[in-house]
Formats: sequence, C-alpha cells, structure tokens
Amino acid sequence: MNNLKASCIFCKIGRKEIPAEIVYEDDDFLAFLDIKPQSPGHTLVIPKKHYRWVWDVPNIGEYFEVAKKIAAAQQKAFNTEVIWSKVM
Repeated sequence: MNNLKASCIFCKIGRKEIPAEIVYEDDDFLAFLDIKPQSPGHTLVIPKKHYRWVWDVPNIGEYFEVAKKIAAAQQKAFNTEVIWSKVM
C-alpha cells in the first residue's frame, strides 16, 4: 500500500481516493486547501508517506521548506506579510 494507511483520511487524499484542491505536490509532500477553512487560503501540508506525527517525518526540514513555499505564495496571493502556521 506504499506506506499509506487504508483508514487514514490524509493517506486517502494522498492516494487521490478523496478529492482535494491540491495547491502543491512533489515526490514527498502534498499541500491542499482545508475543507473547512479557518481563513481564506487555509492549507494543509502532509507527507505522502504515513506518519502518526509530523515530528516523525525523517526529512522534517524538507517538510518545512514546502510550508515556507506555500506561505510565500499566500503572501503574494493575499498581498500580506502575515501568514499564520500551525503544526499538528
């Protein structure tokens, strides 16, 4: 199953079994708009392999580089300097 858990909602999104508004994708990570956004552009960044916690991702620096790319795109799109991030 390519390191994706059958019951994990995020893994289902990663396998494209559940539709998502994908804003970024590379070999290791996927970023998509939240289904119930707290604000315009609310985006989730997930690893393509299943990990219980984000801190378990072995290439965590790459994860945060993707988050940085998304934040920069949001700054430009929304013409703002402030972009809030939350790690779960």
